[in-house]
Amino acid sequence: MTNRLADTLSPYLRAHADNPVDWHPWGEEAFAEARRRDVPLLVSIGYSTCHWCHVMARESFADDATAAQINAAFVPVKIDREEHPEVDAAFMAAASAFTRSLGWPLTVFATPAGRTFYAGTYFPPQARGGVPSFRDVLTAVNEAWTERRAEVEESADAVADALRQAATADAGGMPGAEAIAAAAAAILQREDHRHGGFGGAPKFPMATTLRFLQHPLAQGADAARRAIDAMSASPLRDEIDGGFFRYATQADWSVPHYERMLIDNAQLIDVALAAGRDDIVRGIVGFLLGVLRRDGGAFGAAQDSESWIDGERSEGGYYRADARDRASLRPPAVDGKVLTGWNGLAIGALARAGARLDEQEWVDAAAAAAVHVLRVNRSAAGALVRSSLDGVAAAAVATAADVGLLADGLLALALATGEASWATRALALLEEPLVADPVLSAQGLAAAGDDSDGDLPSGAASRASAHLTAWLLGAGDEHRERAVALCAPLVERALQHPLAYGALLRLCATLAAPSRQVVAVVEHRQGALADAARRVEADVVAVVSPAQARGFADAGFSLFEGKDAADGVAYDCRDFVCRLPTADPSALSV
Repeated sequence: MTNRLADTLSPYLRAHADNPVDWHPWGEEAFAEARRRDVPLLVSIGYSTCHWCHVMARESFADDATAAQINAAFVPVKIDREEHPEVDAAFMAAASAFTRSLGWPLTVFATPAGRTFYAGTYFPPQARGGVPSFRDVLTAVNEAWTERRAEVEESADAVADALRQAATADAGGMPGAEAIAAAAAAILQREDHRHGGFGGAPKFPMATTLRFLQHPLAQGADAARRAIDAMSASPLRDEIDGGFFRYATQADWSVPHYERMLIDNAQLIDVALAAGRDDIVRGIVGFLLGVLRRDGGAFGAAQDSESWIDGERSEGGYYRADARDRASLRPPAVDGKVLTGWNGLAIGALARAGARLDEQEWVDAAAAAAVHVLRVNRSAAGALVRSSLDGVAAAAVATAADVGLLADGLLALALATGEASWATRALALLEEPLVADPVLSAQGLAAAGDDSDGDLPSGAASRASAHLTAWLLGAGDEHRERAVALCAPLVERALQHPLAYGALLRLCATLAAPSRQVVAVVEHRQGALADAARRVEADVVAVVSPAQARGFADAGFSLFEGKDAADGVAYDCRDFVCRLPTADPSALSV
């Protein structure tokens, strides 16, 4: 049979279109059908490059007997977590009441009103290792629903109430330099001094944490350098094309989980750039431009861990092959879904790296991706949406992280190109109203209360970062105030659990430290003064022509006011107070 997924804009959902399971995509139709039949929802959440999602699909969702059991007792819903991150977060938070082993595939059983009453992750076709078989789970859940309905609904309501309470937070004050250093010290105590990085197995790059440690107030740059050096020299990095895998299953960074994500690689560009590892930067950029870049200039979400070798599916076989053998193999598929926020991360990283290393091709690639996302990832009414595929916008609304990450990327692109128009577009994005997922809202389901920084900055941290950059460019004190307002409610939790709030703590550190902005005004972007400016460690570095400086000033960015009169000078500003302009490149190193 062909279910309802064939015409969706998600490669992950399309891969399940021929399942015998009667899948519904995320939408009101599934809830209406569950109410009509008076049966629970079976919500299955994953993504296209998830290995265990593939395994469960082959073992259970492609099995006729299992599918018949699902179709008879449930309304099955298949969700791409990358397309609907707010939905994933809401169900993940609810699932935490039932299992400590959270991950994907996520398997959730919910009432027709969307209240979770049981959840797990991967279930095997036969019981093993203390994990029941998936068909036994289906039987038990169906029996509970039909024979103990009152208990099931009471449990579901209790979870929903707890999540609503967790979604509220009290605003606190912003931390000073001492508190930030203490948070960094707590992270540094957990460094793996033998293998680099933090924690044991499985081991993740933790780019948001590394970027926090690279802030001067954190005093952890050496640990971050040890981590990126260790990862680069390990099997976590593909030695042929320079891209990094998702995580390592062993503490020494060996035995990778072979999927390769845009978000990990984009963020590791910034980590490597700050660590002075230009070779790593060039390798990752090569992977982004050579593998993940799609027609139109934007970037796909990820490259799969599996590929076909000798007629069979192989996890990692392509990546384990040497360069000669790999050339004859079909590479793993790329999920071509263009995610708004993820592309924002790539745009920003490419713009910063291209400007710092004077690689115009990278800046041009960032600009092409920005043009594509701003043009394609829009609804018919013009609102920003979460994703697109093959030039067609999906219906999923943009999240706070999408808006913040794209705006931050555009601000980086403005600095890399000297074109103020990118910055004004970023400010316009920040003023667009945020819209909650309409299906979650219709069911009265609370958004998840977890605003931590996991594999990418949270919505609050992303938007705060964009506002903070806008303030540093002179867009007005209200942007600093908005950054503080977004960060303050999360500060207490961040200081208590610093490993989980790297992006937020980096913002707090930037707010707590004296700011530095460097503006080099040169008609030609090559030369000793421009090169010296690019090497400065500052919150903002801009290399602009006199006309471009005037363009920024006219657009309302006060940092550039009065800086268009002379050519071949640089302004070194501390807390918006600029020293006398200098034409001496060595003066910028002070």
